[in-house]
Amino acid sequence: MDRSAFADPARAARIVVKVGSSSLTDDEGRLDVGRLTALVDVLAARIADGGQVTLVSSGAIASALTVLGLTGRPKDLATAQAAASVGQGLLMAHYTRAFAAHGRHVGQVLLTVEDVVRQGHYRNAQRALNRLLDLGVVPIVNENDTVATHEIRFGDNDRVAALVAHLTHADALLLLSDVDALYDGPPTRPGSRRIARVESRADLAGVEISAPGSVVGTGGMVTKVEAATIATGSGVPVVLTSAASAAAALAGEDVGTWFAPTGRRIQTRRLWLAHAARTRGRVVIDAGAVRAITTGKKSLLAAGVVGVEGSFEAGDPIEVAGPEGVVVARGLVGYSAEELPDRMGRRSEELARSHGDASVRAVVHRDDLVQVRPR
Repeated sequence: MDRSAFADPARAARIVVKVGSSSLTDDEGRLDVGRLTALVDVLAARIADGGQVTLVSSGAIASALTVLGLTGRPKDLATAQAAASVGQGLLMAHYTRAFAAHGRHVGQVLLTVEDVVRQGHYRNAQRALNRLLDLGVVPIVNENDTVATHEIRFGDNDRVAALVAHLTHADALLLLSDVDALYDGPPTRPGSRRIARVESRADLAGVEISAPGSVVGTGGMVTKVEAATIATGSGVPVVLTSAASAAAALAGEDVGTWFAPTGRRIQTRRLWLAHAARTRGRVVIDAGAVRAITTGKKSLLAAGVVGVEGSFEAGDPIEVAGPEGVVVARGLVGYSAEELPDRMGRRSEELARSHGDASVRAVVHRDDLVQVRPR
């Protein structure tokens, strides 16, 4: 697929659109209903042409600032969670009215990254999203900031959008920002040039990527490039541009930055495990175990483990690092951090004698293991 396919709902039939707080707020960081309505008009037109749209939208906290009498994004977690709780309903009310003007219904889908990393949970999200789309409903997705902890502090709707694009088997992902494209330096710096196309990671070498600039946003260009990398690595093309250029992007015009697919679609659960899980700890393994789980595609056994870091329970996502400390995989661990040290370096036969057959299991089973590229 190339840019021109965006103009054809038959070729880009299902798209995910992510919009950040900075694209929906005014100069004081408060929700700008006019901006929200303008975006909805563009998306509703796409749907009217026969396309399906899933909208991943930030802006819950910004929606609550006025009603709670807050002057800016709360800095403490409890107030941020309270603002998210109040603002999410307000945000959905605005989306409901805006889409209703076009005869469209919306459905709220609140996700936390951890909710969908364990087996079975992601299938629930997948079924719900697909059913909403089949019913002609526009899913409005947001992180569940009211109960999130780590997520609410670091903001991750860009990554959620990339994962939702894979989850819904979307044909493309449109990331909308307050900047109209990715530039090779700060956009405000004289001489900075728009990067029109990214074919691989090599095209980003030497590019200065900015941190968050919005008073209400939490992502910035860093998370958008990471999201584009996740999406394109699983076969989903991405356009990064401003909300003001959304219509032009969907018309296939040369706006923003086009990220070409670099990989093919992989099993959904493996993508969640590779990118969505916030790891609880790490196990360090020897060189032989590295070969076994990477080249040999084997399960990780206790015999290959030489170190345990962090605090985790059986079933938690962890990193798996080689003897040099380089992370080579992620997986769902079969033992807690307390159980594992007594077993590491020991073969299954020995463990069966000392702990009984019932307690002998893989540290990470190959079905729960996914390789990751060194950063």
